[in-house]
Amino acid sequence: MSQSKQEVLLGNEAIARGIVESGCHVVTSYPGTPSSEILPAVVRFKKELGLDTHVEWSINEKVAYEVALAASYTGKRAAVIMKQVGLNVAADPLMSSAYTGVRGGFVVISCDDPGPHSSQTEQDTRFYALFAKVPALDPSTPREAKEMVKAAFELSERHYLPVILRPAIRVSHARQNIEFIPVVKLQRPADFQKDPGRWAATPRFRLQLHKELNEKLHDIQEEFETSELNTSVPGDDRRLGFIAGGTSYAVLRDTLQELELEGRFPILKIGTSHPIPQRLVKEFVAACDQVLVLEEPDAVIELQILDKSKLLGRLNGVVPSAGELSPEVIRQLLVQQANELGMETPTEIDTGELSQLVGDLGLPVRRPRLCPGCPHRAAFFGMKRALGSKAIYPGDIGCYTLGLNLNAVDTCLDMGGAVTIASGLYQAYRQDNRDVPIAATIGDSTFLHSGVPALANAVYNGARFVLVILDNSTTAMTGMQPTADSGMLADGGQGQRVAIGDLVQACGVKFIEEMDPYRVQEFEALIKRASQHTREPDGGVAVVIAKRPCVLYDPSPLEENPVPVTISEDCDGCRYCLIAFECPALVLDEDLGRVVVDRRICVNCGVCVEACPKGAIVEAEE
Repeated sequence: MSQSKQEVLLGNEAIARGIVESGCHVVTSYPGTPSSEILPAVVRFKKELGLDTHVEWSINEKVAYEVALAASYTGKRAAVIMKQVGLNVAADPLMSSAYTGVRGGFVVISCDDPGPHSSQTEQDTRFYALFAKVPALDPSTPREAKEMVKAAFELSERHYLPVILRPAIRVSHARQNIEFIPVVKLQRPADFQKDPGRWAATPRFRLQLHKELNEKLHDIQEEFETSELNTSVPGDDRRLGFIAGGTSYAVLRDTLQELELEGRFPILKIGTSHPIPQRLVKEFVAACDQVLVLEEPDAVIELQILDKSKLLGRLNGVVPSAGELSPEVIRQLLVQQANELGMETPTEIDTGELSQLVGDLGLPVRRPRLCPGCPHRAAFFGMKRALGSKAIYPGDIGCYTLGLNLNAVDTCLDMGGAVTIASGLYQAYRQDNRDVPIAATIGDSTFLHSGVPALANAVYNGARFVLVILDNSTTAMTGMQPTADSGMLADGGQGQRVAIGDLVQACGVKFIEEMDPYRVQEFEALIKRASQHTREPDGGVAVVIAKRPCVLYDPSPLEENPVPVTISEDCDGCRYCLIAFECPALVLDEDLGRVVVDRRICVNCGVCVEACPKGAIVEAEE
């Protein structure tokens, strides 16, 4: 008998395999860490298996949600993928689709970022499940995440509801051996059945749909009472029990083993984090003297437990109220509880020798910085030289948020927030008859995501500021996904290009100019002209498109026209270039007392020639 194929996969790749094996017809996404690897993996399996799955990078999460939802309306299986803050953007259709329901299985995959490691918030997607009254599944390993994808599709089709799958970052970015099984070939011709009372329900009918939703949720809770997604681990010492979900369950099991407590205490693993199986939980809590609830990043399971008298968790401060429940945190919690029960545990692992070895390496501590040759650095540098430190610089979400280091980002709220914050700042200062220069920055993908309506609003309401669209031809921070401006599709095919400049013009902007920010002096002059336009009687918002590809995405322009530089002896070590320009390839040599070029990482962009006021950075001779 031939063995089934197995492969060590990233958690996100395992989820993608689960999507494909479940016969999903339509998959949509907007990239965002920690979810970005799922869609490319779906593309990989689609091509390997010769499937006709529709896969797309959508403009934003709301659009992605609604495209996939529409496919579900026709009876096809569909999935939408995003990170936890992306679900904020898709919250409107989530709430309504819980009422209208679905036909084909519809799975919402929202990857959480406890920590947070690369997000504006540490929010918990499972709260959206409570809010929208839809079920949520919470995997603890990559293998379980793959299995839960199949369970989510089946659950969705049994109850005609969207189902949320919530992998956290340590599931998304863990690796595990995954078994491949044959793909379910679902022959489902699209068949949208008109039913205005459901798909286009008015408020009167929505009331009835809400009642139906409550009944569905009650039925799902009953089903979860005996679901295999919730499991228990026996233990004889009932003085302490554990209820855990997601990654916290996996960490708990490992830590109990390290502390030589494995099998000592009972554990209830909750894979169905909403709605929780109330009878199962009630019986477990009743059988224990105390119960420690471990989940992240918030107290979603704990809040749903009706009798909290025995609980130890986030709500009473036993478990930290913010941050990851890392192995170190859970170990400390378990040692504390064991000590209170009069139990001895192994001493802390001595890492002194390892710490000493690492310390002896003398590794410098560096904050995150823009890459050598990043065109955003040149744009920020030229913008700051043009407008100075008294201007206000609203920023946005992307790798260019690191303009913070160059004092060129003063606010960072959410996707598209640079444009709306700039508009609000202008209106606030206008009321006081004060002319304060405002220059907002936003990336190309972010502008397409949510900057367009913000710009249209600013123009409509007469705002005046400079908007610099940092167009590096890709979605760099999340893995080089294509943008609509590139015209490239998720599977590598060619779509119809949506030009950023055309969108800006359609918003009513009169001042639109594009320039390579490497031309620092000309770019600086352009920013000054744009700022002047905002103050003219017939002026308004001025848009500058800083156009140059990301050096990691497309290094060919630099390879074709390298500009190597050297530091002359005129350098007196003033550090201006290190602070105002902050290229990692420029470093201070303490022995020489001046700046030198780190040839290992320099990409020969030559932009730093503009960064020395004393002219000590010069083009190298051939």
